[in-house]
Amino acid sequence: MKEQHLTDTFGRAHDYLRISLTEKCNLRCTYCMPAEGVQLRDKSIFMQTDEVVAIAKEFVSLGVKKIRLTGGEPLVKKGIETILDELGKLPIELSLTTNAILVDKYIDAIQNAGITSINVSLDSLQQNRNIAISRRDYHHRVLSNIQLLLNRGFTVKINVVLMRGINDDEIIDFIEWSRSEKIEIRFIEFMPFDGNNWNREKTISFDEILHIAILRYGEMNVHTIKNAKNDTTRHFSITNALGTFGIISTVTNPFCDSCNRIRLTADGKIKNCLFSNDELDLLSTYRNGESIAPLVAQSIQAKKKGLGGMKDFSQQELAQHENRSMITIGG
Repeated sequence: MKEQHLTDTFGRAHDYLRISLTEKCNLRCTYCMPAEGVQLRDKSIFMQTDEVVAIAKEFVSLGVKKIRLTGGEPLVKKGIETILDELGKLPIELSLTTNAILVDKYIDAIQNAGITSINVSLDSLQQNRNIAISRRDYHHRVLSNIQLLLNRGFTVKINVVLMRGINDDEIIDFIEWSRSEKIEIRFIEFMPFDGNNWNREKTISFDEILHIAILRYGEMNVHTIKNAKNDTTRHFSITNALGTFGIISTVTNPFCDSCNRIRLTADGKIKNCLFSNDELDLLSTYRNGESIAPLVAQSIQAKKKGLGGMKDFSQQELAQHENRSMITIGG
């Protein structure tokens, strides 16, 4: 059978699907969830366990080679063990983004699904600051579960959303962690979503992060690592470090030209870009017994060249470009 590819009008083949399993989370991070929370909706509008598996299989038949499970917090999803087991049988690379609070409970199911790499969200190494950012106190549990993952042989990537005046003074602390432990620190620029009070002044740019690293370690000791195809992270290492650090510069240095990502929200909508406000309802189509393939192709064909059609993240542009809050999109 001829391999299928979902290619947009700019020649980008899309073979990476990020599935948000739930809008629920056991944290309330300021950059992800509005202070007032998100409106609770009837559970019937969200994908059920069997629907997640069936729709994922449809995407695989269309050429998807990698699936990442996100949320909310994916490990709070009812039926997560079944989802892991079923998706683990597919001919794909399966991965997971989590806040690690429940990792100890599900680590066997995660490993049995063939997952070898896990992204963990952790925005501060200081307990009180982490509580302030996440509005919950699971700091020690998260650190313990990160160590558990490392002990079990997982590749662990730490996602750090940098925000000026909040945690940007910890850049070197996180890089130091990568020197002594075989982990990858990934500094993520603070991005605009509904309800997170974003403004450009809070963003720490790619150049600033790299400059801070070079000032601390010297230019000769900060090494560029060759990126893999479609990689969103620019990777670096410090001389003699066990791990690495990277920068995801969505705002100041976008990487849209090589994008291969498709997003499926917990309520079954396809988003062809993190910042796109165009969505198509795959779940209703699936429940009606119709093929979702035409809608998937339609969504990919409609994909803008970059950033969901935005140009500069100006306040005026953002005001005219309504999008979801991060927790209802999926990481």
